[in-house]
Amino acid sequence: MADEKPSRLKILAVGDLHGDSRQAVRLAERAKKEKVDLVILAGDIVSYMETKNLIKPFKDNNQKVLIIPGNHDSFATTDFMAEIYGVSNIHGYSVKYKGIGIFGAGGAVDFNISEKELFETLKKGHDALKNTKKTIMVTHMHAAGTKSEFSGFEGSKSIREAIEKFKPEFLLHAHIHEAEGIEEKIGKTRVINVGKAGRIIEI
Repeated sequence: MADEKPSRLKILAVGDLHGDSRQAVRLAERAKKEKVDLVILAGDIVSYMETKNLIKPFKDNNQKVLIIPGNHDSFATTDFMAEIYGVSNIHGYSVKYKGIGIFGAGGAVDFNISEKELFETLKKGHDALKNTKKTIMVTHMHAAGTKSEFSGFEGSKSIREAIEKFKPEFLLHAHIHEAEGIEEKIGKTRVINVGKAGRIIEI
């Protein structure tokens, strides 16, 4: 009898929907087809307005969903959506699935959060995952010194500091549309701009 493979966590991570409900439907179908365990929406979901079919397609397929706000989502709207659709807003919080800890912080520096607030929010989520060996950090904004800065927008020094201090397996982010799909490493952390097309990862 062959040894069973350890259980893996399969995630569809997406950012920058900006109210595109048709894309949300397509992504929900992809999540169903690929049998993902979890969907993560990394900010700029609604662009300051509530749109009914952005989270609902995923919930209709009984998919687990985590969200954070972007710079175009108000923090209040993100909390409201989490409550209405029964999903988890992990801005400053954390969850565990299959032994993997996931923590996050939304917003973007110079838009709706300061560097200090951003680091403290990430630290709060991370500190709740003591003794968790593998973690995933989710932000809306990119980190300082990463390839997404080719856009001309500087990344966050706080996110960079959090990567170097907390050493997550992944940083999943969005924000810079033209850098969608770019992947790189900071130390052992895989940094991925998941973008509107979405990215499936396994850990």
